[in-house]
Amino acid sequence: MSENADPDVSAGSRSEAVARPEVVRIFDTTLRDGEQAPGIALTQPEKLEIAEQLARLNVDIIEAGFPISSPGEFDAVRQIASSVRGPVIAALARTATGDVERAAEALKGAERWRIHTFISTSDVQRESMLRMSPQQVLQAIEDNVRLAKSYTEDVEFSAQDATRTELDFLLECFRVAVTCGATTINVPDTVGYATPTEFGELVRTVREAVPDDVVISTHCHNDLGLAVANALAGIENGARQIEVAVNGIGERAGNCSLEEVAMIVRTRGEHLGVRHGLNLKEIMRTSRLVSMTTGYGVQPNKAVVGSSAFAHESGIHQHGVLANRATYEIMDPLEVGLEGNRLVLGKHSGRHAFVDALQKLGITLEDAQLNRAFARFKDLADRKITLTDHDLEAIVTEEIGSGKEDLLVLEAVQVGGGTHLAPTATVRLRRGDDLIEESAMGDGMIDAVMGALGRAVGIESRLVAFNVSSVTGGSDALGDVVVQLDVDGRRVTGRGVATDVVEASARAYLAAINRALQMQANDEPRDEGSSILAPTASCGPGRSCPMKSSRD
Repeated sequence: MSENADPDVSAGSRSEAVARPEVVRIFDTTLRDGEQAPGIALTQPEKLEIAEQLARLNVDIIEAGFPISSPGEFDAVRQIASSVRGPVIAALARTATGDVERAAEALKGAERWRIHTFISTSDVQRESMLRMSPQQVLQAIEDNVRLAKSYTEDVEFSAQDATRTELDFLLECFRVAVTCGATTINVPDTVGYATPTEFGELVRTVREAVPDDVVISTHCHNDLGLAVANALAGIENGARQIEVAVNGIGERAGNCSLEEVAMIVRTRGEHLGVRHGLNLKEIMRTSRLVSMTTGYGVQPNKAVVGSSAFAHESGIHQHGVLANRATYEIMDPLEVGLEGNRLVLGKHSGRHAFVDALQKLGITLEDAQLNRAFARFKDLADRKITLTDHDLEAIVTEEIGSGKEDLLVLEAVQVGGGTHLAPTATVRLRRGDDLIEESAMGDGMIDAVMGALGRAVGIESRLVAFNVSSVTGGSDALGDVVVQLDVDGRRVTGRGVATDVVEASARAYLAAINRALQMQANDEPRDEGSSILAPTASCGPGRSCPMKSSRD
């Protein structure tokens, strides 16, 4: 057995399954495929926080990213590999020159690690994207699996678009990969094309074609709403690794949902003959963290983690649940960590109590992050009588996402006008030692604020999406605003939390702008004169100093 293999989740003897359910490995790709959803651009601190939470959830494998894609992505994978313990840390690599080497370099600090290499195998993708013959694809598989194997014993191979690949050629691809050392074979339904019956048959065929000690994995997309159903069909036909994303986020319609697979196996494990090792109490917290950091809200009727998942409106249902929870609930909401809004802190709480509350939530911050989060807590505590654990999570998540060196910081926002007066807004920003103040009118207060911010930063942006919700209930609830902006052709997401929705909107807008600047700095190094932001004048405290786009 390889040093990177997990003895508890290895395939093992088929005879053991009679006495004890086999383990299904949970391979989480939230930080790789999940982040590919439009508008998601996680910062390195956010990625690390999610990875640490996934470790608390006890997933088996964390796919930390795609190191060759950018310097920022490489650094994020390396940071996760060097600091997150427990799960196997994986990185994605194409069969292109340099990919495997870059992945290995990023992962070398991990306790246990895996290289996940892939290539398109369907005729439409081979011919249109790769312009490679079948023989060239087989040669690329051989070369890259062998190369990956030279770095680690734990190698996964994926045949991209497997469900639209000619069966004989697909099986030959897998045969070559296994011969060259792949220990996990992934069968991706890359475009969400398969139905459960045909996908299950495909997994069974692959299972029968490769040695028993090779783990069969599934990676199902949700284009037809069948990702979870297809993954379940895979389990029923021999798959013992399921690739998932928290809240089902990912390309297009998303991926197979971690929380749904987790509770299907937990609830129907005896029927399926399988089990997993997830810490189910962490499911709700993981879902909330991913939702807050990505800006992708969870629909109310989403299975397991939606706000209505355990709500009962019908009188008949309410009566039944009061009499016996099992009448209408097949899962215990406490089992997934749904324990209500515990009141924890108020304006008289000190730093020690704040740190203690965060530790009870499983949150540990660096000194700089802790200082910012505590300052935000004291500011909000003056306006909100008590703060719940959900409030604290929202505050901390916003501060983690803000980054250590935000170029632009919101100092103040003021709005005026009313029903019969045109709304106006004035914002004051700080960039280093410089202050920038601008005003604007708008169709509403939020429109005016965003107009003023746009003038202050001097960046052309287009508002793509705007969503507002409350973190908890009550008239003093924190407003949680998520915006998506198109900045210079790149879609970015920003999130802001405040008791005032207008302030929260300003924070969200500025967070998106800062994220665009961070992405530019990480991915597209330029000289100072070609930055998106370029000051046009020397500014001092109290002076108006509008910033203009370098395109002006």
